[in-house]
Formats: sequence, structure tokens, C-alpha cells
Amino acid sequence: MSAILRKLQGGNLEVFKFGMYILFPIGWMYYFGTNLDDRFNVSGFWPSAEQSHKIPLEKEDIDKELARMRALDSIRREKRMQRFTEGTEGSE
Repeated sequence: MSAILRKLQGGNLEVFKFGMYILFPIGWMYYFGTNLDDRFNVSGFWPSAEQSHKIPLEKEDIDKELARMRALDSIRREKRMQRFTEGTEGSE
């Protein structure tokens, strides 16, 4: 131990300290920065292909989707109008 301490005097000590100042943060970042996918993996976080939306690409599929959306909007509009008319009839 004393042989190591005798060698680390003056300039050698400063070079050793500088090396530690540089290598310690790099080693720290390397240790905690590798295998992040395995360490912090949350299964089921991203939706699978079956769970996600399927955007229609063909014209027929787009027309079918637009018809479905318009039908859904008309049903919602009719329900809103029914609630509105029921609410106004009771206030008279």
C-alpha cells in the first residue's frame, strides 16, 4: 500500500484524480444506460396491431367507413334532439 502511495505524489496524483473525474461519470452512465429496454420494459404498453386502428386504404373501404361514421353521427344527433325536445316540453 505504501508503494502505491509513494508513486501517487505530485503530478501522478493529479493525473490519477483527473482520470477518475473523467471515467467515473462515463462508467456511471454506461452502467445505468445499457439494457434500458430490459430494465424498464412495460409489457402491453403499446397497443398491438389488432388493438390499433386500421386506416382504410381502398376507396370502397373509405366509403364504407364514412357511411358508418355518418350513420353514427345521425343517431347521436337524433338522441340529442329527443333530449332537447323532452327538456323544452317540460319547461312550458
